[in-house]
Amino acid sequence: MSRTVNIAGEMPEGGPDARQVVLAARHVSKSYGNVHALKGVDFDIHRGQVTTLFGENGAGKSTLMKILSGVIQPTGGEIILDGRPVSFGSATEARDRGISIIHQELSLAPNLSVRDNIFMGREISGATGVDFAEEERQTRKLMQDLEEDIDPLTPVEELRLGQQQIVEIARALSVNSRILIMDEPTSALSASEVEVLFKVVRDLTAKGVSIVYISHHLEEALTITDHAVVLRDGTMTAYGPRADIDLEWIVRNMVGDNYDLGSPPRTRLGHPALSIRNLTLPDPAGGFHLVDGLSLDVRAGEIVCIYGLMGAGRTELLETCAGKLRASAGEIVLEGKEISHLSIAERIARGLALVPEDRQRDGLVQTMSVGENLSLASIASFTKGLFTRKAAERTLIDASIREVTVKTSGPDAPIGSLSGGNQQKVVIGKMLATRPRVIMLDEPSRGIDIGAKAEVFRLLAEEARQGLAVIYSTSEVSECLSIAHRIIVMHKGRISAEFDSTVTKERIMAASGESVAA
Repeated sequence: MSRTVNIAGEMPEGGPDARQVVLAARHVSKSYGNVHALKGVDFDIHRGQVTTLFGENGAGKSTLMKILSGVIQPTGGEIILDGRPVSFGSATEARDRGISIIHQELSLAPNLSVRDNIFMGREISGATGVDFAEEERQTRKLMQDLEEDIDPLTPVEELRLGQQQIVEIARALSVNSRILIMDEPTSALSASEVEVLFKVVRDLTAKGVSIVYISHHLEEALTITDHAVVLRDGTMTAYGPRADIDLEWIVRNMVGDNYDLGSPPRTRLGHPALSIRNLTLPDPAGGFHLVDGLSLDVRAGEIVCIYGLMGAGRTELLETCAGKLRASAGEIVLEGKEISHLSIAERIARGLALVPEDRQRDGLVQTMSVGENLSLASIASFTKGLFTRKAAERTLIDASIREVTVKTSGPDAPIGSLSGGNQQKVVIGKMLATRPRVIMLDEPSRGIDIGAKAEVFRLLAEEARQGLAVIYSTSEVSECLSIAHRIIVMHKGRISAEFDSTVTKERIMAASGESVAA
């Protein structure tokens, strides 16, 4: 198989597709002080085709896309649209020229309805003001196209994360763009929702719409791409058409030849650190229980993976154990003591920590610095009355940054300045700083690249060696077959199967109710 790699970071010139380039970046750079996010990058978007952009967190992918969509301006280089240089002063200017972006982190207003989020800032005018009926009709049509049964008047805050992602996608599709940039559009979607989205993508490209697709789900991205570009440390390291690339090519150009999620660590399993007994959580909307009479023991030093499709009850189980949701029956026992009656803060103090699925909404405070986020859950340990022992807090922050290897300019850096992978490390570090006996992680690799994912899994394996009980949920089978000693498969709120690390991917998928062909 041929490999097209351009060390100089320039797109191959000429060729049969050169005349089909509708938007191009030429020698684009972006600097923030002494930090060079992009270093003379070339990038082409082809008419009616999908160009996939691969790279680790911090490689410059989102920076490049924000420049192409007018969110930020480049430090150097130029953007060429339809053969002519252009300069976008804002995302609105880019959108007016037919360029839209679906951001990795959701930017919805949770208190507004689905309809209002989709048309916010570009309301449809009627004879007497805003034509809400027409907005509702168009919203309903978008939901039908995406095969999602969501009422246009439902407040966004009442939707699960995957449905919120669908609304974000629908908002971008409603603009009728010529160029649509999708930054991690499937990070919270189920397999069936991804399949529908890909059908929509192919319908769009058939009509001449150009797609830029960014995803950390590499195999998934390969099924939809026509061209692939790899960024590393702000530089383009590889380019190739679909016929010339495979998974090994992508991984090697992103992180080198030594990528590995690891294997179950050798640990001495101790006593049951967490015992769940007949736990039941009803569905407020009726139907089957979200968690249905579930029982599970997790021992000290053990890593347990919980696998299931969207709606299997993985998140609800972890959030009930953490105290965010209240069970109608059953008990939760931590280190031999029943904790079902305790608050979230009391459970954390007893040694039970949760890293939530949505780090932006539930795991981080965006107005705080890296250090303030890291110390937030432990603040009671160095606070007396109205005063905080700053030296003790700084010692904890510095130790946490080293322990979870956060790449940051310093503790005072804004949390928003970090890549997705490093933000996830901050959330994990914040909970580890509470010195838990059991840590639960809901989709810990969501929206982070394969290099950061491997670092997170190595960290969890090391914590298990130190005697910590680790529970993590995932919707990716490959993550089950990595560091977990045991794999618990959930389906409709119940445990449908339990396996050790020698199980096959096919058996896991079959137990979850998922078609192996999917």
